[in-house]
Amino acid sequence: MYLVLVGGGHVGMQLAKRLIGRGHEVLILEKDASQAQRLSNVLGDEYVMHGDGCELHTQKAAGFNRADVVVAVTGEDEDNLVVCQLAKEEWHVERVLARVNDPSHEEIFREIGIDHTVSATGIIFSLLDQQLQSDDIVPVGALHRGELEVVETMLSNRSPLVGKIVSDIQLPPGTFIVYLLRGSHGMTVEGTTRLDEGDIVVALVPTNRADELRSALTLAH
Repeated sequence: MYLVLVGGGHVGMQLAKRLIGRGHEVLILEKDASQAQRLSNVLGDEYVMHGDGCELHTQKAAGFNRADVVVAVTGEDEDNLVVCQLAKEEWHVERVLARVNDPSHEEIFREIGIDHTVSATGIIFSLLDQQLQSDDIVPVGALHRGELEVVETMLSNRSPLVGKIVSDIQLPPGTFIVYLLRGSHGMTVEGTTRLDEGDIVVALVPTNRADELRSALTLAH
């Protein structure tokens, strides 16, 4: 699978590392020359391209026409929107995902047909809304130190979780299911939410337990 990641900040670099580790063909587009060089030093020159991912000629050079997935993870929603719109309309990329820094912009992405968006603010709010009692204090700052990560997994017909409700699921310690995408509709998750085959589950998980969570969600025992 060929994936193009537009934006070479911390999010883009960590995504690239994991995808490369899983054997995918990956290219990061980064418009800042010094950051592109730093990425090349870490990942290798073959995985990094210096250029503006919002420009058609750069997208052509990066191979948008053959990309299976394009992911826009810059720190600017306007840039992510342009990248996604061009990927859909000009290059007909089948799957396009976007990072949304301001949750109020999610509706704009949906209006142009980009249903797959991730908002860190929205995910954290969903976690707090589910878990907080009146006197609880939940330390979410660890997310920014890399101790927590966001995991997305599609449930296959082999998953032991299909047909179960969230409150009955045994998850790794410190792990929370925070969002669910069913078809083209996103929904927050409650204890009574039932999981179905084909659901895309988004969870917050300690970094050292991410693989454990993936196994629990996707593999039958």
